[in-house]
Amino acid sequence: MPVSDCIIVPLDVASEAEAIALIEKLPHVTFWKVGLELFVSSGASILTSLKERQKRIFLDLKFHDIPNTIAGACAAAARYGVDLVTIHATCGKEGLHHAQTAMQASADQAGLPAPKLIAITLLTSISSRSLAFELKIPLELPEYALHMALLAQESGLSGAVCSPQEVAQLRQSCGNDFTLVCPGVRPTWAEAGDQKRVMTPAAALKAGANYLVIGRPITAADDPARAFDRICEELS
Repeated sequence: MPVSDCIIVPLDVASEAEAIALIEKLPHVTFWKVGLELFVSSGASILTSLKERQKRIFLDLKFHDIPNTIAGACAAAARYGVDLVTIHATCGKEGLHHAQTAMQASADQAGLPAPKLIAITLLTSISSRSLAFELKIPLELPEYALHMALLAQESGLSGAVCSPQEVAQLRQSCGNDFTLVCPGVRPTWAEAGDQKRVMTPAAALKAGANYLVIGRPITAADDPARAFDRICEELS
């Protein structure tokens, strides 16, 4: 697919009006991420606006709850007709399995393609030090991310979210059919911000990522469209 289709741009804004303004500034972007802030403020109407514009949607709500609740949430999300939905791998095998089963059943009932349910392995804002000293996880960070991805795969999920620094290992272990989405991607000319485990777009794709989530280097640029085009040119 074209390199531009590999880039997911986050709508990390506070209102639907701001989101629509950003979408109109970036007509060449085909894949948009709707996260917690925008979804809580605007509800599902932003998804409708994106669908009307024939955009692909990454619904990044990072579900995390008990199996019954998470299954209900994923069943509801499936009816929006989005492309990707996130869930924390730390829901555990039972929760992940229930979520995947409910999402597929709900999509089938609605006559829609099921979204790909992908697991958050570890937030890219968390460093090795935070994992060890704050969360008290005894595993090394790459080992922990791989364990979470394999747990998701064993539970029937379609893929995982990981930092680009772990993507090569996950690709090798999980195979080519497992979708890997990488936030924490920054061109050399952009600041890392609060991302701790970063890589350039070209390096992340070469390592095995399917999709790159690139936000502030594009959306906070003086000319967002030019920034997006510049990244596409570098990838080409």
